[in-house]
Amino acid sequence: MDNKDINIEDRIDSLLAMMTLDEKIGQMTQVRHFEEIPEDAISSGAIGSIIHTEGPLPGSDAASWQATFTSLQKKALSSRLGIPLLFGVDAVHGQNTYNGATIFPHNIGLGATRNTQLVEKAAEITAVESKATGFNWVFSPCVAIPYNEKWGRVYEAFSESTALTEEMSRASVKGHQGRRLDQNSIMATAKHFIGDGATDNGVEGGDCSLSPQEVKERLLPPYQAAVDEGVGAVMASFNSMARLPMHANKYWITDVLKESMGFNGIVVSDWKGYSRFGENEIINAGIDMVMAVDGDFEMYREGLKAGVENGQVSLARIDNAVRRILRQKLRLGLFENPFPDAGLIAKIGIQKHRNVARQAVRESMVLLKNQDKILPLDKNLGKIVVVGEHADNAGLQSGGWSIHWQGSTENYTGSTTILEGIKRLAKGEVIYDIDATGDHEDADVAIIVIGETPYAELFGDIGGEIDAYQLTLSEEHQRYISTYVEKGIKVVVLLISGRPLVTTDQIDRSDAFVAAWLPGSEGHGIAEVLFGAYHFKGKLPHSWPKSVEDYQGKYGPNFWDSSYAPLFPFGYGLEY
Repeated sequence: MDNKDINIEDRIDSLLAMMTLDEKIGQMTQVRHFEEIPEDAISSGAIGSIIHTEGPLPGSDAASWQATFTSLQKKALSSRLGIPLLFGVDAVHGQNTYNGATIFPHNIGLGATRNTQLVEKAAEITAVESKATGFNWVFSPCVAIPYNEKWGRVYEAFSESTALTEEMSRASVKGHQGRRLDQNSIMATAKHFIGDGATDNGVEGGDCSLSPQEVKERLLPPYQAAVDEGVGAVMASFNSMARLPMHANKYWITDVLKESMGFNGIVVSDWKGYSRFGENEIINAGIDMVMAVDGDFEMYREGLKAGVENGQVSLARIDNAVRRILRQKLRLGLFENPFPDAGLIAKIGIQKHRNVARQAVRESMVLLKNQDKILPLDKNLGKIVVVGEHADNAGLQSGGWSIHWQGSTENYTGSTTILEGIKRLAKGEVIYDIDATGDHEDADVAIIVIGETPYAELFGDIGGEIDAYQLTLSEEHQRYISTYVEKGIKVVVLLISGRPLVTTDQIDRSDAFVAAWLPGSEGHGIAEVLFGAYHFKGKLPHSWPKSVEDYQGKYGPNFWDSSYAPLFPFGYGLEY
């Protein structure tokens, strides 16, 4: 412990000695900026953190976002002890809640790049643009390891590979926070601890039946990498382990994460964790800060205070939680520099940032088939037909957590669609046949852009309670391909998806097939690779399934069946 750390711990001791129980619980409380809470809650020290999520925006532009958070921060600083607020946001692939920010490929695409320096740079840009909109805390990176493509959050994770996820997690934390959490940093969050991607049958919030040893060997290394890099926060998971909710699992949160792994930051609950997973049991398990949202505020504060007063929760546990929260606020320099920097606003969505995002798009694309070397395309082709609604829609190409929680089906500020990119580079005629009428039999090639519509969390689960998605392409998108194949036109398929899909037949019928994942705001990067300005570099972050029957068990077959031969193995990817 250096002098700076010693000084921080001394300041924490002084603050704790002055704090009432209500003020301590206040530091452990996170609310949304627009929820109905008592008017004096912030100025009385009853709130320690603010989260911005789906709902009313803080303002119409970045300056007004900053002004909103500055106003809230001033209320906190007017409290008896003047402890500043943490402002958190789900910036999971860029500052994706702000219309006009740079939005990167989702993590599954970044995993395909294998480029840790690029991942670090993307996280650094995300930090800058998040700070520019008023935040000092991001709920990223997701370091889950998906075991089943039925899970609706596969795209939030880097890979099915423990080793690759470990490398990418380390790079992401470095990019978000810098070499050390300080006044120049934004606090990162490794999530969701632990087993969220390894639940039986890929159910969001389901049960993970891996043994403790399997969890430690397969799922824990990315968290250890994040802790080693000084990650400021860890978010608890919705799933259970051996039927015990992770939020209430003292063994994993306190014994393993905090004690064995040496994590000294904040363990934050996920959405409504208090009311969902056992109330004061989650505090005793080691949760330090609670998302007391959607009506949980009063019941959480009253319930926890009663728990301390009746001996259910020890004051020592409260003090430990508050110490961890104050430690990060002091490390971030919020007591000395509590307000956002107006000078950063000019950096939101700048070309320099978009160039990095476009590089990430280019390097994330995985070429699965290139029959007769149809790619790269000649810019001088006489007529190119581009097919599919995904081709000219930045919302569809970006997936969930893009402007809105469940994503968008519209273009957004500063984005470039795939079609726009193709039109920029092609010298000949480019026709947009959005729904594959097939009225272009003289085309030299058809670029067919197909895939999933945006989703997030349980809404994307396959076979779950919503069950709106499937492991195969929709019949309509299969028709898009068939229409042009049956006319004898060369077909290049771009798959926009948050996970590998069962596309065996479509790959077989196509001349070229590209897994483009969820590229974000810079669709032009896809066109640059298709026309050969850059080479394909992406390698599969997941093995590619042959059939829907491969997913009859709890997990994808590649995890447990050594005899299983996927259509394409992990790490596969053709080059020019």
